[in-house]
Amino acid sequence: MDHHCLWTSVSHVFMFIFVIIFFFASSSISEKAPYSTFAKDATQAQSKTSYDYIVVGGGTSGCALAATLSHGAKVLLLERGDLPYGIPSINTINGFVDTLANLSPTSASQTFVSTDGVVNQRARVLGGGSALNAGFFTRASADFVNKAGWDPALVKQSYEWVEKKVAFEPKVLAWQEAVKDGLLEAGVLPNNGFTYEHIYGTKVGGSIFDQSGKRHTAADLLEYADPSNITVHLNATVHQILFKPNELRARGVLYEDMNGKKHIALLNEGSMSNEVILSAGTLGSPQLLMLSGIGPSKHLMGHGIKVLLDQPMVGQGLSDNPMNIVLVPSRKPVEISLIEVVGITRFGSFIESASAHINLPLLQEMGSKFGLFTNQNTSRDKIKTFFEHRFNLDLSSLDAGIILEKVTGPLSFGDLELVSKSPYENPKVTFNYFNDPRDLQACVKGLQTIVKVLESKPLMKFRDPFLPVRDLLALVAALPLNLRPRHVNAPFDLEQYCKDTVMTIWHYHGGCQVDRVVDRNYKVMGVGALRVIDSSTLLYSPGTNPQATMMMLGRYMGIKMLGERLATNTK
Repeated sequence: MDHHCLWTSVSHVFMFIFVIIFFFASSSISEKAPYSTFAKDATQAQSKTSYDYIVVGGGTSGCALAATLSHGAKVLLLERGDLPYGIPSINTINGFVDTLANLSPTSASQTFVSTDGVVNQRARVLGGGSALNAGFFTRASADFVNKAGWDPALVKQSYEWVEKKVAFEPKVLAWQEAVKDGLLEAGVLPNNGFTYEHIYGTKVGGSIFDQSGKRHTAADLLEYADPSNITVHLNATVHQILFKPNELRARGVLYEDMNGKKHIALLNEGSMSNEVILSAGTLGSPQLLMLSGIGPSKHLMGHGIKVLLDQPMVGQGLSDNPMNIVLVPSRKPVEISLIEVVGITRFGSFIESASAHINLPLLQEMGSKFGLFTNQNTSRDKIKTFFEHRFNLDLSSLDAGIILEKVTGPLSFGDLELVSKSPYENPKVTFNYFNDPRDLQACVKGLQTIVKVLESKPLMKFRDPFLPVRDLLALVAALPLNLRPRHVNAPFDLEQYCKDTVMTIWHYHGGCQVDRVVDRNYKVMGVGALRVIDSSTLLYSPGTNPQATMMMLGRYMGIKMLGERLATNTK
């Protein structure tokens, strides 16, 4: 056996021993949320500090990653938002819409509108998107794991680590049960029961809402952290990555607290394993690379940014899975439910559902705030009259279900560009929904399946028999869902309906993709001591909801990085 093979074998032994020790040690050291000993506002940070790892972004990946790394190194986690635990709307299933509708300057849900005319949200809170979303928890498919080149055994262990803290089997009540039975009647088979696995057919998935309706976010994963080895600074906005003189190797970051004071966090000297890791999300990570001089040179120079590395793929490959809905006014009360049941089809569409007591005037008010009436030359009064006269709906109180379809992948993609040199200003984002005709075909087939579900026997006990499916489509086409042009034929042409009523399901990804910006170990190609571990690295969205996989990836890479650290330091 040559020296290289011997060292590889020794490294694997070290990794195995490390994982065994880690699993036992990590269960004995913890602090419960909200982490009063290590989570502090950035205004309390020193002007200059140093750590072994600096993680930028306390979202779905960042929290899991920082918690894991803290069991073998000193870690700083920088989050531009605040703790989720003191925000009432975040912590209950009833507050889902209220959180998204909060447009205040410090809202946990930061609204932006893509150039496609679709309203979207960006998380600004510890826990990231898991503090805002509809809660569905499901793993990636075996095929996805295989194509990513991940170790299936470590993937499984990492999912289980996450699930012990944040995943629950939901109570499936009347509306969700009817949708499940309707999917089966519509031919989305087999019935897979309750499972976290991603398999064709109809299933009940997990939820990060427990059975009392309380939300559990990725921030809860910090309960796994070693409190003596981790520091979390909140309301900390990173301005740029700092590099060593005359060497393209990260040495720290420059960040600002909410009072405008600048702080520097540096990597400790002495170990080549120390790194800066970007987990700032699909918008934040490519934006920060560009602001730091890594990106398309012409674009950076146009903003007066010194180019350190011409990397034309930074900001490219941005995708957002398109969502289209059908609103179903109910003849009987429905439970408050978010995503619990999913139909995983073989033609590239996922069918999901939610239900609630809907306040349409509130939705109209939200539409006004977003400017959703401006381009449609209509007013709230006209919409109110339209609903009341055509659909005989009481707009002050309405029980309803929503059945939606999400296009897998997707295959259409766009890009992200800087608007300015300010990290506080959202970048310009284009997703190019349905640019690839295969996405449009999948949307149409998904809507055709929804129609079958709506016409199924289980749904008829909720549906008004005097409202045909075509009128339900017309109802949605009349709602101010986006800023896109509307066409009168949309309720009669499913392709047009897909284009006119497209919304986000908040699963956008890309911008720092694997094999384009980062390698298979998530290291930024051409740069030392810098990785990106978050949704910006994805080529396609995993499973029916990416949050479980992003949390898993933080844990997965944390274990791998600590294994590499142990092997390197024992050479």
